Amino acid sequence: MNLVIVESPAKAKTINKYLGSDFEVLASYGHVRDLPSKDGSVRPDEDFAMSWEVDARGAKRLSEIAEAAKRADRVILATDPDREGEAISWHVLEVLQKKKALKDTEVERVTFNAITKSAVLEAMANPRQLDMELVEAYLARRALDYLVGFTLSPVLWRKLPGARSAGRVQSVALRIVVDREMEIERFQPQEYWSIEADLTADSPPFTTRLVKHAGKRVQRLDIKDEATASAARAAIQSGQFTITSIEKKPVRRNPSPPFTTSTLQQEAARKLGFTAQRTMQAAQKLYEGVDDQGGLITYMRTDGVYVTPEGIAQAREVIGERFGPAYVPSEPRYYKVKAKNAQEAHEAIRPTNIARHPDSVRLDDDLRRLYELIWKRMVASQMEAARMDRTTVDIETPDGQTGLRATGQVVTFDGFIAAYEEGRDDKPRAGSDDDEDDTTRLPALKEGAKAKVEAVRTDQHFTEPPPRYSEATLVKKLEELGIGRPSTYASILTTLRDRQYVRMEKNRFYPEDNGRLVTAFLEQFFGQWVEYDFTAALENDLDEVSDGQMDWKTLLRTFWSQLKPATAAVLDRQGVIDELDAAIGPFLFPDKGDGTDPRLCPLCKSGRLHLKASFKMKSSFIGCSNYPECRYTRGFGAGANAEGGAEGGDRELGVDPDTGQPVALKIGRFGPYVETTPPDADKPKRSSLPKGWSPASLTLEQALRLLSLPREVGPHPEDGKPISAGLGRYGPFVLHNGVYANLPDIEEVFEVGLNRAVSLLAEKKASRGARGAAAPLKELGNHPESGDPVQVMAGRFGPYVKCGKINATLPKGTEPENLTLEAALELVAAKAAAGGKKPAAKKAPAKKAAPKKATAKKAAPKKAAAKPRAAKD
Repeated sequence: MNLVIVESPAKAKTINKYLGSDFEVLASYGHVRDLPSKDGSVRPDEDFAMSWEVDARGAKRLSEIAEAAKRADRVILATDPDREGEAISWHVLEVLQKKKALKDTEVERVTFNAITKSAVLEAMANPRQLDMELVEAYLARRALDYLVGFTLSPVLWRKLPGARSAGRVQSVALRIVVDREMEIERFQPQEYWSIEADLTADSPPFTTRLVKHAGKRVQRLDIKDEATASAARAAIQSGQFTITSIEKKPVRRNPSPPFTTSTLQQEAARKLGFTAQRTMQAAQKLYEGVDDQGGLITYMRTDGVYVTPEGIAQAREVIGERFGPAYVPSEPRYYKVKAKNAQEAHEAIRPTNIARHPDSVRLDDDLRRLYELIWKRMVASQMEAARMDRTTVDIETPDGQTGLRATGQVVTFDGFIAAYEEGRDDKPRAGSDDDEDDTTRLPALKEGAKAKVEAVRTDQHFTEPPPRYSEATLVKKLEELGIGRPSTYASILTTLRDRQYVRMEKNRFYPEDNGRLVTAFLEQFFGQWVEYDFTAALENDLDEVSDGQMDWKTLLRTFWSQLKPATAAVLDRQGVIDELDAAIGPFLFPDKGDGTDPRLCPLCKSGRLHLKASFKMKSSFIGCSNYPECRYTRGFGAGANAEGGAEGGDRELGVDPDTGQPVALKIGRFGPYVETTPPDADKPKRSSLPKGWSPASLTLEQALRLLSLPREVGPHPEDGKPISAGLGRYGPFVLHNGVYANLPDIEEVFEVGLNRAVSLLAEKKASRGARGAAAPLKELGNHPESGDPVQVMAGRFGPYVKCGKINATLPKGTEPENLTLEAALELVAAKAAAGGKKPAAKKAPAKKAAPKKATAKKAAPKKAAAKPRAAKD
């Protein structure tokens, strides 16, 4: 018998159909071991020895795999073809060897880039051994992440209130978000004017823009004020214009290559609104296969754009059938890109069967939309180029002092655009020429023709700051800088949100105050470890380990020799908050340019503003030196230091138009809140600010929305009882008949409809029902005295023995499957003795003794007499 081990049950189910009865396919359910989340799991003083721990659920599955391995003639490790897949295979092999489940059993490693019958059978025919260089790259990466997290994070906890953690890549990604926010806050808008003129030249009107004024070329930002714009307008109105040149140029646009992990995440964010995590979850399901359809796409963690000859031939055939022969280029398109790590340069992400059109596949909504995106991108990548005619018309006055230009573009053959066109992240910034309307069609014009001015328009504009990062643009930035790897981007972005270092508003990343302070702290005291170049160089070193060009422990020794002394120095430092206040003071309190003190408190007019930290409230903020007499506070973004900064304390937001009562923002003991007193009410109505809402920028409209909660959504269709939506201690929720269901976003509490609310409540009820008595990891037998079953259970903090009402934790290193009844009884007895409890008397005799209870009632006077004896004791 051949035992095949994969990660997921869905993958196991699909592969099992392709292999004969001589194969048994079992799933490990992802990683089976990990470093325990405690100090000492990686020990630099012991040459970076690492302690791995199997969780309770993994222990049961590994026991099943070990039993199957003992019966097998051959064990085939068939986990995913990347670094993580190699690591899972290594972990499984290590556990099986420790359990002595292999003996002389042959162990082989196979990989396949697609879960199709042909790919799986071909992989089975070409096994290999574990790639230990790839495993060592995993070990190095895991050790580095652990050392950074468990070395820097305690420093943050001791020095910065509200800081959650630091991470090797996470902190650098956070710095990118914070740096962009600071760039936006430093940005000074620049005024500029645009001048357009509508002309005719024995033709319909066409639009031109000013490109020459007073004999000088005019760029987009050159007209800086209204006076210059008016002068240019007058010159156009009084000028006599002639068409001096007409240039027509054919243009070809080639399609984008098929998806890599990074470009898939970016495009799914642009076109579908998916987070990176949501994209990868859907892609994983498409890769593993749905129902009986097998794997629908190739492996979704890749840096490569290569497509097999079979895939290219199939794409060209589909193009000819669906779009016609004109859309099939004369030669296939071959794409190449230098992957940062050849070990992750698998085939590009594409449908395993390109002839399987999205309309022919029945999928859930997320899977259907993502599959359609992948299918279109792959098909378009092999289509003919799009062809356009781009026309540029120059018109000038005879003296050459004033010049106008018209541009237009006509698509003569749509080519790949018929199937797919890549999205854009942001609109072009003002001042660039990328936002010209190239799709404008120009009328037929003749060189040398006279042009008549029909109308002139001058419009004032202001330059805009760079946009905040979206998921797509942040992933793109990380890839450009060489920080992290595409397979890690989803977890990086998720961690930033989970740590509440950033928030998402309109699909853009905004740094929270704690995130900004952590970044400032790390830049001030651990600058090297959040430098872009340093982090990118470390990623390259890890790639060299996976390529066999660097020893992984040499990498760890070099890294640790720098990090350890730097950490010790900061831990010994006093007055960290004061140092931060001095270091980032110019940013927190920029010079106003009028000679006044930028730190002067705008509320009391006598105190000075400083960076403050509250370990009780787990937050940092700007506060007044006259506290508690002056309770002025604000967040520490530079934008919060604008005029009107007194709004950082209690302030009135406006008047409720429905009641005529004032609405105020107040800073209380437990944070900021809004308050109003409705007419005839005995006490004011209040609402705390939800996470992500800044007191400094709070508006009356936002306050009124909060004070409108809870709101009634509608009657439940099953019982007619009301469903309400509100904001509680744990965030936004919907409520029906005592059942609460959380809402994922604060905005949804104001908009959630009846159907959505009913669905969320049903899911919550179903999840409650699913949480019945947990299945034991192992049944050991019954207690010899009480008769209670003795079981090994999975607990939050590890496996434990359960007997009646007694729970005894398993000693460290004890495997649940190896525990005997005798050893378990000793643990139960020890726990009972420590807690003053004994296992209950046998249940069966207790039932026989029931009649004595009636006698005991008659003896009630004796019980009363027994009380004095108890007192004497």
